[in-house]
Amino acid sequence: MREKLKALAELQKVDLEVASLRKAADVHPRQISELERELGVARNGIEAERTRVADLEKQKALLEQNITDEKDKVKKWEARLSDQRSTREYSALAREIDIAKKGILTQSEALTEKVKELGMAREAIKGKEAEYATKLQGLSGRMTELRGKLGESDSQVKDLEGRREAVASKVDSNLLRRYEVIRKKKLPAMVGVVAGTCQGCNMNLPPQMYNMLRTSLGTDVCPSCNRIIFAIEALQDSVEK
Repeated sequence: MREKLKALAELQKVDLEVASLRKAADVHPRQISELERELGVARNGIEAERTRVADLEKQKALLEQNITDEKDKVKKWEARLSDQRSTREYSALAREIDIAKKGILTQSEALTEKVKELGMAREAIKGKEAEYATKLQGLSGRMTELRGKLGESDSQVKDLEGRREAVASKVDSNLLRRYEVIRKKKLPAMVGVVAGTCQGCNMNLPPQMYNMLRTSLGTDVCPSCNRIIFAIEALQDSVEK
């Protein structure tokens, strides 16, 4: 019976190692996703700035076209001034020319500001691209490290699963079935009993149950936490003898 307990204890040890590895490994994909999200935010920032530059270039081109059109219009009107037959017609056309020139001045000032804004936006892109390159270099190394750890964890789990299969073959079939049912709900599925107390839930077992565990070196199920229980003292006494 003691050998069966040892086999089950070894099986649980493997399962606990696997659970620990998987719990640790579960963090890596989330960390990788967070790093990828961080890079994505940086890329989106660059794309947003590029879109802004494209819009500013369109606005600049529109202002330039408007100014050109207005200047052409002024030239034509100025050429027609001498052809005006009456003072009234001359004054009206001169007024239109004056309004157009003021409009050209206003749009020229807007164009100057737009050129400045465009220059600043282009510099912002350069800055964001430099920041992204630095961030990419640092985070790529971190992601490679995390992927390496993830692969290492997967390899370790695979090795342990192979070892588990070998250990499970040594466990009593009925005991193994009971263990597997409990293991799916919680780990550890098997706990020792020390001085009559279940180490899984700290319940004090009925004296008769505890004595039976000690004398038989067998297993039972804790009435409180439903884990498989065995008497640790009995095993220790057996070793000392």
